[in-house]
Amino acid sequence: MRRKLIFVPVLALGFVGAALSAHSQVVPSAEEAKLPLTIGAGFSNFSLDWGITGPRMNGYTLWGDWRFPRVPPALHGLGIQLEGRDVLWNAPSDLPGHRMTTGSGGVIYQWRSWGRLPRVRPYAKYLIGFGSISFPTNSPTYKHDTRTVYEPGGGVDVLAWSRFSVRAEYVYQFWPNMFGAGTLTPNGFSVGSVYDFGRGSNR
Repeated sequence: MRRKLIFVPVLALGFVGAALSAHSQVVPSAEEAKLPLTIGAGFSNFSLDWGITGPRMNGYTLWGDWRFPRVPPALHGLGIQLEGRDVLWNAPSDLPGHRMTTGSGGVIYQWRSWGRLPRVRPYAKYLIGFGSISFPTNSPTYKHDTRTVYEPGGGVDVLAWSRFSVRAEYVYQFWPNMFGAGTLTPNGFSVGSVYDFGRGSNR
């Protein structure tokens, strides 16, 4: 499973690289002046995928999206995302001290023009990163672990005012080989606000 999870983003990056090398486009100077950057922060609610109560915990998420400024028309909206998430509040009684922290990056594609809904911009992404998890055990020495974490997801930005949008997204994480040979799959929703420095451009 781990090889398959790595293969997907590598294949996507290969296609992107081929497209970028095969095409070029002159961007109008007015669009070049707009920074293709989106930043934001939000609240997260996650299912932990373990414990006896089927618990959920809360935390916060930080986003940063950089869209590639010169790409063929079919790839407008393609970019990279850096994301940080810390799920640390409301630990259930059977998992005292539980905490999941991740920092990841990867490919994101946002549809910058969505038919007759120009204020709505859906996106899909695939991130790979570093995860740190704390948990209660009977062992005095094993209460924390780290993993490479894989995270597909998607969401939507809805313009609220000027360059500010409301962002809602869902992600599904894979933490391989946790507590044996199994894969831990916490997943959940994040809702927050983002500021788009390039709002108004086609990118």
